[in-house]
Parts: sequence; C-alpha cells; structure tokens
Amino acid sequence: MTGPQDVEPLPYPLDPPSALQPPETWEELRRTCPVARVSLPSGDEASLLTRYEDVRTALSDPRFSREGLTRPDAARVAAGGSDGIFKSPMAKTLNAQGHERWRRMVGKWFTARRMAALRPDMEAMSDRLIDGMLERGRPADLVAGLAFPLPVFVICRMLGVPESDRDRFKTWSDIFLNVTRYTRDETESAYQEFAAYMAGLIDGKRADPGDDLLSLLLTGAGGTDEPMSDEALVATGQALLLAGHETTAGFIGLMVAHLLSDRRRWERLLADPSLVRAAVEESLRFDPNGAKTGMQRYVHEDVELSGGAVPTGTTVVCSMAAANRDRSVWENADEMDIGRSPNPHLTFGAGAHSCLGQPLARTEMQAVLSVLLRRLPTLELAVAAEELRAEEGLLTAPLHALPVTW
Repeated sequence: MTGPQDVEPLPYPLDPPSALQPPETWEELRRTCPVARVSLPSGDEASLLTRYEDVRTALSDPRFSREGLTRPDAARVAAGGSDGIFKSPMAKTLNAQGHERWRRMVGKWFTARRMAALRPDMEAMSDRLIDGMLERGRPADLVAGLAFPLPVFVICRMLGVPESDRDRFKTWSDIFLNVTRYTRDETESAYQEFAAYMAGLIDGKRADPGDDLLSLLLTGAGGTDEPMSDEALVATGQALLLAGHETTAGFIGLMVAHLLSDRRRWERLLADPSLVRAAVEESLRFDPNGAKTGMQRYVHEDVELSGGAVPTGTTVVCSMAAANRDRSVWENADEMDIGRSPNPHLTFGAGAHSCLGQPLARTEMQAVLSVLLRRLPTLELAVAAEELRAEEGLLTAPLHALPVTW
C-alpha cells in the first residue's frame, strides 16, 4: 500500500467545500497516494481508491467482492455500533441467493427496452408533478415537488407497493443509509419493521397476485423461471425500494442543480434537446457527491494496483466520483460538457456487480429532464449555487432542497 503506514488515516467521507463541488484533496490523492488509508465513521480503517483504473479493477475483478463485506473482519461503515447496510440481514439474504441467480431472476425486468416502455408514464407523472409546482407558485423546491416523488411513483408501480406508504420508505431508507446518526438497536429495529411490512405485502400478493414484479417473482410467472423464496422476496423488495427511489431522487436533483448552476448548460439543452441523453450521462460523471461514500469491496487475495499493493483482508472504498474526474482518462475532467461522448463513467459501478437499476435511473432522468425543458424553459435557481446544502451523514449526498423559480 502506498504512503507511509505511520501517517494518520484520513477521516472519510471527505468533506467537499459545497454540495456541488468535489473534495479538494482528490487530485493530490490520485497523484501521490492513490491507495490511501481512511478512517470510516465506524472507526474501522479501509483503503480509498481514487484512480479510474484502480476503481474499475476493484469493481470488476473477482478478487474484490461485495459478498466478503459480511465477513467479521471487513470494515464497517456506520457509526453507533451498527453493522451498516453491507452487513445487514437484507444483504446477507441476497448474498445467500447467489448473485448470478438473483440477477438472472430480477435483472430481466430492468432492461433498457422495458424501461423505454415505461417512459411515457414517467413523462406523464412528471407533467402532473410540475402542474402541482405551478399551482403552488414560485419559488418551489424541486426535490420535494418532483425529484423525490417521481422515482417513488415509478418503483412503487413496478413492485406493486402502495405509493401512499412513501413516507415510511423515506424514514427507513434514511436510517439504513445514514452512517452517523443511529445506534445498532435503532437500525435493527428499522430492518425488522421494514421486513415485516414487506412480508405482509407479499402475503397479500400470494392471495391475490397482480402483474407487478413482486407477484411475478413470487409465482415464477412472466418468465422468472422459478418462484423466489419468501425470505429472498422480502430482501429483494427492500433492496429495490431503497435503490429505486433514494438514489435516483438524488441524481435528479443534483443533475438539475448542475445544469442550472451555469446557465449556459441549460441554454444549450434548450437549443438542442437531442443532447438530453448525453447531458444525463455527463451529469452522472460530473457530480462529485451524489454517491458520496462510493462502493466497498473486500479483498480476497493480495492484489497489485497501479497505485500500489493491497493485501488480503483489506476493505477498499471505491470512489467512483473521484475516478470520474481522473485527468488521465477525461479531457477537461473538471468541466461539465453536456455533449461529451464517449462517456464510460463508473457511477453505476462496473462488472458483474454493476447497478441492476441503471436503465431505470437513466430513463427517469432523461424523462424528467425532457419534460422540464418543455414545461419550464425559464427555470433557474432561486438561491446561489453555493447556498445549496446536501443531506448530512448519508452514504449518498442528495440535496436537502433545490429552490427554483421560473
């Protein structure tokens, strides 16, 4: 591992100067200490990877695994005695299913083709939510009015979950994704409550199945090959609800904030809406804080990376956001170019464990951006970009609010 071992580890996550700016140490770390010792909120130590090549390797090489994060010697992320989401009952259950089998059963419902078929409903819902913003008047909070409720609507519709329960999902996900605020007992209690909720929902679908994803997985209908066990169904429902609304909601708010923080970006999209798809990809690459803590992996055998050696038993933190700003890969890496192509960013990971829901997130972001450009071409920030604040203490760093006017 590079860097002297007697140097105190860096507190992690690294603090950025503002919600839309990257930590100031990224470039120095990539250049002088690309495998850096860090101290997680739990107090456990890990190794932070910031180079594109190293992060891509750690996310795709089988010597680095997500399943290994449940091992007792793997670093915990969350403070307060909690094992965190990577060692949660949900994660352990999904790991026990076998990753390839689970992805085979669930992944066929998250293809780009299936998501494209859902896009008209996404755009129609975006229109209705914008109608509500217009009725309530200016200024508006784009997070509360659009970025959060849209993904909730979409994932609840897909899973057959009542949208009216969205505040409960929000409470649970805030607890699961928080790394500083909750104790082990509070976190375990929330997992039990969420599991009981999902179990009750699945019992109802067993008695009266619909055409939603949970019903299809329960019965083995719709080409899912075989029914999924109740325990696996509960964990799957939890995982998809968490990932399907919280992360995408954050991406939507941050995308709009970056586009409006430099008005030339928004004006370029207005002049050429065909750039929407490229703008979404560049937003995913450019944003430095949405996936604030990155992804963790457990090292199963000694590995030599471009930044140095990583020994067996190490927990590495893969900063996709730092890798996406690597100047050895990206020309003008610190500039947002909404026409950038190709754009092989690592925001959704890489390899066998890349994000299953990325076609869903991409389609939602494209849909909502297209509708915003059509409905609110004069949209602008209602506060200075420097005044925007991210939610504190979460694995992700969505904006607390996004005040806008038009």
